[in-house]
Amino acid sequence: MKRTCSIAARIALCFLVSGAPATASQTAEAPRPNLLLAIADDWGFPHAGEYADPVVRTPNFDRLAREGLRFSRAFCSSPSCTPSRGAILTGQHFWRLEEGANLWSTLPARFPVYPELLEQAGYFVGHTRKGWGPGQLGERKRNPAGPEFKNFEQFLGQRPKGQPFCFWFGSQDPHRPYEPGTGLASGMDPAKIQLPAHLPDSEEVRSDVADYYFEVQRFDREVGGLIQRLQAIGELDQTIVVMTADHGMPFPRAKANLYDAGTRVPLAIRWGEKIPRPGRVVTEFVNLADLAPTFLEAAGVAVPKEMTASSLLSIITSDDERHAGPERDHVIFGRERHTQAQEAPDGGGYPSRALRTSRYLYIRNFAPARRPAGTANYLKSFLDRGWLGDCDNGPSKFYMWQHRNEASVRPHFARAFDLRPAEELYDLDRDPDQLDNVAGDPDHEKTRRELSEQLMAELKAGGDPRVAGGGDKFDRYPYYGGVPTWPW
Repeated sequence: MKRTCSIAARIALCFLVSGAPATASQTAEAPRPNLLLAIADDWGFPHAGEYADPVVRTPNFDRLAREGLRFSRAFCSSPSCTPSRGAILTGQHFWRLEEGANLWSTLPARFPVYPELLEQAGYFVGHTRKGWGPGQLGERKRNPAGPEFKNFEQFLGQRPKGQPFCFWFGSQDPHRPYEPGTGLASGMDPAKIQLPAHLPDSEEVRSDVADYYFEVQRFDREVGGLIQRLQAIGELDQTIVVMTADHGMPFPRAKANLYDAGTRVPLAIRWGEKIPRPGRVVTEFVNLADLAPTFLEAAGVAVPKEMTASSLLSIITSDDERHAGPERDHVIFGRERHTQAQEAPDGGGYPSRALRTSRYLYIRNFAPARRPAGTANYLKSFLDRGWLGDCDNGPSKFYMWQHRNEASVRPHFARAFDLRPAEELYDLDRDPDQLDNVAGDPDHEKTRRELSEQLMAELKAGGDPRVAGGGDKFDRYPYYGGVPTWPW
């Protein structure tokens, strides 16, 4: 703990708390770190070698974890691209971002984002490929992730000499669609794939997961190229390298759902000698929104009061096996409208919030009369609304639909697409796959009540409109995207 405090103290002394650029003498005393965020699109936990996945190969993620930290309980703020990325950039819970709480929306310009704050403090900032989004910029003049560059090489080429940088590498992998058969053609053995328990076991589904793994591996290779470039210029150890994803895998009951398959993500952080115990596994609960205040604190830039997330800097620089206090013993997250997939004229989403502890997952569904993945009326979807539109089209979804009445598939289909109750509770000691809802079990009533009260209290304190009032506005915000339709 003493070491952590001394590092934080040195940082505070070396930089101006106003967020202004450091002077030459300050920079010479303690150079500000470079910041590199490599973020995948739809990569879920535990699909990496360091998490003991037996098939997917992620040598570069594994290296970052060995030479830095591996987080075993990292969660996104919302399992949907736009709100998750908005939360990362703003350091706030997604429900505080107004229109930005929805997919294909706008992130209001009044919300400060860490790349702009760092730019004002003298950092050279930029992004490539997928930054914040999808959505419309509205009053913003550029993507909140920073100016766009063709690639990392171009970014470094335009960087002024000696200036610290903040770069967002936003891969589109492993977002759908996939090229069918790429996983098998690459040599993966589908029999060795550990299928998530919420998916049916079939040749089609296993091949689909292999294709997803193929794109995870491509993302990992590209991150390896970034690491090699940092080594070539001699700046790897003075760069905070973060490798993660915006949310879970694009499969039924995963992406756009509040189960671990949708919200839990891989996370590794490397920072040279600033990490006193390389290879340490961080078991505290963290939210990806914590990255914004972490980057600002590491750079010596004041964290705006609007940022409700908590910096990870003390965890990163600690040599304690377990560093955090009770505020890190759980995490909360949720979702609003993903796609506009409900039966017309309902333009709303599937509003829900959740609290996750080491033993329990408690979910509150605010509109249980709506379908969690949208309407299954394929004819109507062809005419005006999506077909199960909150689940990306792909072989696993098609297989589950085609075989939905078979005994081996029906339970999986029901959990993914049928109506859900207002409350869900999963005892992870008995049910780590989160398949058996015990919210109505008398033996779990005390736990259900306590977690419900805790979740509602935290949401109210955080200004969540679904609890504080006015939550219906999320359903009325404009939607600028498309919806998956029946595969005609």
